[in-house]
Amino acid sequence: MIKKLLKKLKQNIKILTGSITYIKAEVKINHKWYGNTYGGFYVHPNVLNSKSIVYSFGIGEDISFDREIIKMHNCQVFGFDPTPKSIDWIKKEKLPSNFSFLEYGIDSRTDFVNFNLPINQDFVSGSTISHKNVDEKNMISVPMKSFGDITKELGHTHIDVLKMDIEGSEYHVIESILASDVKIDQILIELHERFFEDGKLRNKRLLASFAAHGYKIFAVSDSLEEVSFIKVKTA
Repeated sequence: MIKKLLKKLKQNIKILTGSITYIKAEVKINHKWYGNTYGGFYVHPNVLNSKSIVYSFGIGEDISFDREIIKMHNCQVFGFDPTPKSIDWIKKEKLPSNFSFLEYGIDSRTDFVNFNLPINQDFVSGSTISHKNVDEKNMISVPMKSFGDITKELGHTHIDVLKMDIEGSEYHVIESILASDVKIDQILIELHERFFEDGKLRNKRLLASFAAHGYKIFAVSDSLEEVSFIKVKTA
C-alpha cells in the first residue's frame, strides 16, 4: 500500500511539474478493465458480441486481455507479434479457439525490418523504434505489414476493437491506422512517452491526431499509459 501511494505521489509531482502528459477521459460511458494489471485495457463492452472483430497488436507473453474479451463476448481475436520469444511462448499455450495468432507486426509499410531486441534479455518486448529500453547493437530482421495490407489480407472493413502495445512504435504507425478507410470503433493503446526525450511532444501529436479523426478518450489507466479511445458516433 505504501509503495502504491509513493508511486502515485511521484506521478502527481511529474504531472504538476509538467514532465509527463496528464490525460483524462473526455466522454463518460460504461467501461470495464479486461485482462490483468500488466496487460489489460479499459473496454466499452456494450457494443461487443460474437460477431465482433478484435485486433491485438503486441502480444509478448501475456494474452490475459485477449482471453477475457473472448470469454465475455465470444468475439474473434487476431493477435500479432513478430518477437521470437513471443512466438515461442504462444506455441506452448493452449489458445482459445477464437484466437488467431499471426507471426508478424504492424509498421507503416510491408517489408522485413530491423527489430531492436530489449537490453534486458529477461524481457520479451523489442521495437522497430530506437529508444532507451532496446539494444540497437542486437537486432534481428522480422516481417512487418502495413495496416492496409493486414486488413486486406484478413478481409476486414470494420474492426470493433484495436488494441496496441508496441513499445513506442505507436507514434510511428498511428496515422496510417487512423487515415485508413477501415472503420474502427475502439482503439486501446499503451503510450510509451517515457521512452523518449521528446515523449510529451509525441503524445501531443498523437492525441491531436485522434481528435482530428473523430475519437474521444473514454478511459485512462491509473498509470496514464493505457488510454482507450472511441469513435464519437459509436459512443
